[in-house]
Amino acid sequence: MSPHLSIYRWPLTMTLSILHRVTGVLLSLGMLLLAGWLVVTADGPAAYQSLTNGLQSVFGRILLAAWSFAFFYHFANGIRHLAWDLGYGFEKSQANASGWAVVVATLVLTVLYWLIL
Repeated sequence: MSPHLSIYRWPLTMTLSILHRVTGVLLSLGMLLLAGWLVVTADGPAAYQSLTNGLQSVFGRILLAAWSFAFFYHFANGIRHLAWDLGYGFEKSQANASGWAVVVATLVLTVLYWLIL
């Protein structure tokens, strides 16, 4: 094992960059669920009720919560990337502060969404 791996500190910005890619994939997979929902809706009330029961189960709610978390994270981090595209926030302290703001915004938006829903 290389010695730098034992002394290297994993930066927040790297974690958020990886998470941005992962949430993009999760959102794409969630779109398959949305397309399936549309197909099932057109198939009739029995099929729709079956899917609704599945989504109201514990696993279904966890899946929907993860999808909403991915949406809010990708949205908030996309705004951060937009600021970067405009040339703002590249200093280390600003990048770390905006990273933590994205994490907090994601958690707050996800919780508020599920409390209102």
